[in-house]
Amino acid sequence: MSRKARKVVKRIPAPDAKYNSPLVAKFINRIMMRGQKATAEGIVYEAIQLAGQRSGSEPQEVLEKAIVSATPQLMVKPRRVGGATYQVPIEVEKIRGNALAMRWIIASARKRAGKSMAEKLSAELSDIIQGQGMTIKRRDDVHRMAEANKAFVHYRW
Repeated sequence: MSRKARKVVKRIPAPDAKYNSPLVAKFINRIMMRGQKATAEGIVYEAIQLAGQRSGSEPQEVLEKAIVSATPQLMVKPRRVGGATYQVPIEVEKIRGNALAMRWIIASARKRAGKSMAEKLSAELSDIIQGQGMTIKRRDDVHRMAEANKAFVHYRW
């Protein structure tokens, strides 16, 4: 392992073909399984189109609003101090928060019953925009945990 502390250059995927958005491209890459990118694109495009029709706004905006709504602001990180492990609340960086939000959205959409993946994903995006659903519950649980452990914030370093 190298001892030099170098800054890792974050690679941003090329924008997607339809909406010219790096965020949509990243979301497509997260949905993709076994390298089937065309299938993942079809699912994402259909899902955000359906969610856009339900909410009456632009499809790309629906995805952006959902990710912003699902992004956690605080989370807990375990720190070992003097033989005890404390759950220390920390602020979440923007890139990490977006990654968590996408992961939670996809996981909760996959857990939904029945229907096609595009319909499950659009239902989850619609629920997030309305402030409900499994993803919002998960974000609130993370925030509640951070709030409960606010007393250990002085262990942050």
